[in-house]
Amino acid sequence: MNEIGRLRSLLFAPAVRPDFIAKLPERGADAVVVDCEDATPAGAKDLARQHVREHVPALAEKCKVTVRVNAVASEWFADDINGGVVPEVAAIVVPKIDSVDALNTVSAALEANGLGHIGVIAGIETALGVADARLLLAHERVIAAYFGAEDFIADMGGIRTASNEEVLYARSAVALAARLGGVPLLDQVVTDFRDDDRFIAECAQARAIGYSGKLCIHPGQVALANAAFIPSADEVDRARRLLEVYENATSEGLAAIDFEGQMVDEPLAVQARRIIATADE
Repeated sequence: MNEIGRLRSLLFAPAVRPDFIAKLPERGADAVVVDCEDATPAGAKDLARQHVREHVPALAEKCKVTVRVNAVASEWFADDINGGVVPEVAAIVVPKIDSVDALNTVSAALEANGLGHIGVIAGIETALGVADARLLLAHERVIAAYFGAEDFIADMGGIRTASNEEVLYARSAVALAARLGGVPLLDQVVTDFRDDDRFIAECAQARAIGYSGKLCIHPGQVALANAAFIPSADEVDRARRLLEVYENATSEGLAAIDFEGQMVDEPLAVQARRIIATADE
């Protein structure tokens, strides 16, 4: 299957808006999504698929492009795979994945349509999806995933708040499942696309618990996500200095050191090495 590569930012555009689709390559996102699901009204699904067929092959020559199909249980899923996915896509984004059976259905549909090389970015955004995330993100068809807070809270019957406290457990559980499954994971949307401060704060929270990127619903969010999910120059500098001191100490038989007032042992050295490796990438 295709490799999806780095995913700091995943930018959505409605499949019914060819004018938006045409501008996707210049937005700077690591990957883009032509959205046949939430951004496409029920009465315009055929038009959305037509636009995918017309625009995505050429778009894929300029940027890493995916298509979000409708949920497996929906009335539109089969037609989406049959007529709304083209071989040039890097992956398909499948929302509301909550069972291995659903992933098997997706896999079989792709194979039946000669699209077996295409992997799935799985949307984990229901109570059952979060509960079974470890099984789902270990599936051979899944090459990346995202956590969808809005749909998750709607399914739970809860209330969305700016604090994100109501999704802390679910957000963390999905991060753990993605780590065990070895797939990159994208964080929830910020629906107020004018609130840069909240977006930046959520990126920091997400990176801290293991997310590799953020869903973007507006072009203005892309640069913020791209910057947030790579180490800063100060982080890299501190990591290099820490490792130099630590490795000198371990060569002399010490397993823990005091570095700038912080006790440092192997787990912190591992984190420093990861920061440097990520920056080098």
